[in-house]
Amino acid sequence: MNTVRDGYATASCGYCGEALTGRGDQQWCSTRCRQRAWRQNGAAPVTPVVVAKSDTVYECPSCEARYLEQRCPDCNTWCRRLGAGGPCPHCNDLVVISDFLDANQLVSQPPSRQRAGR
Repeated sequence: MNTVRDGYATASCGYCGEALTGRGDQQWCSTRCRQRAWRQNGAAPVTPVVVAKSDTVYECPSCEARYLEQRCPDCNTWCRRLGAGGPCPHCNDLVVISDFLDANQLVSQPPSRQRAGR
């Protein structure tokens, strides 16, 4: 018997490694090993979701420069809060979300989602 080419003699369980008996195309020795292998390999990998953190942007009332800190390092005065924002990916200047929105977009309410006839 040539064990190198004989699938019945050289086959082993894909989970526990035990020798397989029966068919040559068998992958697992039992239903228990098949289920354990599926649970181990079939589970979706848990990858952390990276969310861009929005910072609070402040503006100095004297020099009108924007900062991510509450105190202006040049004037040594307290800055006023502009809102959530961060550095622009293109020019690296500090921008606020409200810079991109119209005043009407900030105060308008979404349409109600009530069903007709109730």
